[in-house]
Amino acid sequence: MNLPNKITMLRVIMIPFFVFFMLADFISCANYIAALIFIIASLTDTLDGYIARKYNLVSNFGKFMDPLADKLLVSSALICFVSIPENPMPVWGVIIIISREFIISGFRLVASDAGVVLAASWWGKIKTVTQMVMSVLLIVDFSGKVIDTIELVFIYAAIILTVVSLADYLIKNWHIMQDGNM
Repeated sequence: MNLPNKITMLRVIMIPFFVFFMLADFISCANYIAALIFIIASLTDTLDGYIARKYNLVSNFGKFMDPLADKLLVSSALICFVSIPENPMPVWGVIIIISREFIISGFRLVASDAGVVLAASWWGKIKTVTQMVMSVLLIVDFSGKVIDTIELVFIYAAIILTVVSLADYLIKNWHIMQDGNM
C-alpha cells in the first residue's frame, strides 16, 4: 500500500474518534476536538491526492477508496447533525446528500464490473469541499446572526452542489449503463 492510500485509510480510522467527540456532550470542549479531528481528516483528502499526483502514485484503490473515505466522513457528520435537535441541518438535506453518495457508489460498482474506474469530477470535489466547510461550521456551532446565516448558506450550497454533481456525474457516465454493462 503506497503512502497516499495509507493517508486515505488514516482518514477512515479517524471517523470513529470524530463521532465519539461529536456525540460526547458530557465533555465540555468535545465539539472543538471533533472539529479538529474533522479538519485534520478533511485535510488528508488534499494531502493524499497531492502526493498521489506529484509522485505518480495514483492507483485504482486510491480512486475508489479516496471518495469513499470522504463519503464516510461527511455522512458520519451528517448523521450526527440530525441527532442534535438545535442543529440547523434539515433531515431532508441529509437524505439528499447521503442518497447521492449511495447512487454514485452503486454507479462506480457497475463501472468497476465493466472494468472502468470513475474518478471524482470537479463538481464532486467542489461539493465535497463545500460539505466539509459546512460541517466544520455546524460542528463548532458559533452563535450569532452572521454565523447562522453563513451556516445556512453553506447548508443550501452543499445540497445544491450535491444535486448538480450527481446530475453531472450521471450525464457524463450514462454510457456505462447503456452499453449493456448493467
